[in-house]
Amino acid sequence: MKTDPKVTAKSLLPDVERVFKLAAKKCKALDKAWDSSKGTPVFTENGTYTTRGWTEWTQGFVYGNAILCGDALDDAKLIKLGKKRTMDHMLPHVTHIGVHDHGFNNLSTYGNLLRLMNEKKIKEDAWERKTYENAIAASGAVQASRWMGAQPGKPGPDTANAEGLGYVYSFNGPHSLFIDTMRTVRILGVAWQLGHVLMHENDKAANLLKRSVLHGLTTNRHIVFHGKSGHTYDVRGRTAHEGVFNRNDGNFRCRSTQQGYSPFSTWTRGLAWAICGYAEELEFFKTIPAGEFKKATGLNKAAVVKAYEQAAKDTADHFIKEATAKDGVTYWDDGAPGLAHMPDWRDHDADPYNDHEPVDSGASAIAAQGLIRFGRYLGGSKGKPYVQAGLTTARTLFGDLYLATRPSHQGILLHNIYHQPNGWDHIPKGRKVPCDESAMWGDYHLLELANLVKRIGEGGKYPTFYL
Repeated sequence: MKTDPKVTAKSLLPDVERVFKLAAKKCKALDKAWDSSKGTPVFTENGTYTTRGWTEWTQGFVYGNAILCGDALDDAKLIKLGKKRTMDHMLPHVTHIGVHDHGFNNLSTYGNLLRLMNEKKIKEDAWERKTYENAIAASGAVQASRWMGAQPGKPGPDTANAEGLGYVYSFNGPHSLFIDTMRTVRILGVAWQLGHVLMHENDKAANLLKRSVLHGLTTNRHIVFHGKSGHTYDVRGRTAHEGVFNRNDGNFRCRSTQQGYSPFSTWTRGLAWAICGYAEELEFFKTIPAGEFKKATGLNKAAVVKAYEQAAKDTADHFIKEATAKDGVTYWDDGAPGLAHMPDWRDHDADPYNDHEPVDSGASAIAAQGLIRFGRYLGGSKGKPYVQAGLTTARTLFGDLYLATRPSHQGILLHNIYHQPNGWDHIPKGRKVPCDESAMWGDYHLLELANLVKRIGEGGKYPTFYL
């Protein structure tokens, strides 16, 4: 991508205001139109939200959108709407033992509400606060219960020399580690901050921060590439969607993909989850004293931070240099076969209406937030290129080509894609690839990105997932 060194968060504030005013209308309209007995809105077809059974991982984004709009626009009614829908519908997600997406559903709702109470944007109420805290604590523990140990292999800096590894397994089963989960395990960290543990037989307690950290280290070793393994497709910063483990002995076996083109190319939304996930965790670790970190995890904080920094840097660099078009928007996979018909696609702005491969605007929204956070974490001249890359991408996504300004369209961010291999995404009449549609995670992460840019541009309180 071609990064604009001059774009600033302040310069994007008019665009941000436009995004939130549009989104607020969309949130209210969807809430009135949607029949919750049908399930959860997932993505649009011809501009109308529809469901797609896999898991209900998008419900928290629906209500989180209302909360984020209420936050940005100081609209107490929208916050109240998000709060009511959270209380009415989200409890089953707190105790859901079958998924890896607790951080998506429950930090988007209970987490945002707790953040707003801490920022005094919601009136302080002891029982309400405890409701949010207990939901997050329980959700973090339930998420951590999907735990599988893994053989550590040869100790090294990529695992902070940990003597044992492990991961929160995906909905595919105990053999499966997803790259997506790098952004959901953050809920374990908040639960740990709240003093919670996961209790096992014989009253043995599992430390939630430790499990979160080990998950990140296992991900870093097995499904983030660093250009050092000798693997034929080991391009620095690439990510694989899935790591597969032999559950008889805990050894890593191979890489796989569910939503990417192949295990040997980069599904760009997975790359974005890694960029944002590692960046946010680094911000979080900065707040934890080294001694407390060691006591909780048994690991040297500096060694863990170094491993996470390498993961964040490698993935961010790959996004900027190899995975995006000129304007910061990605196609759905950087190895998608149709890109061979667009040999210079990196040198031009992304084209959602091309005849060969769909773009994934949602991946870019997720990554842009991660780039800004990582850049601010690094600070100074080291961090500025990442901040500018994130802001450049944000400016593109806030523009006319990507905003669903048509009132009848229920989405917010256009040109999002869900599952290209399964053919789930709608292809409009006269087109050859999916385009002009929205997805709930894309809408939500566009608003998270806009909220981050707004806070930075106005000099407001920096938004974080942790307390």
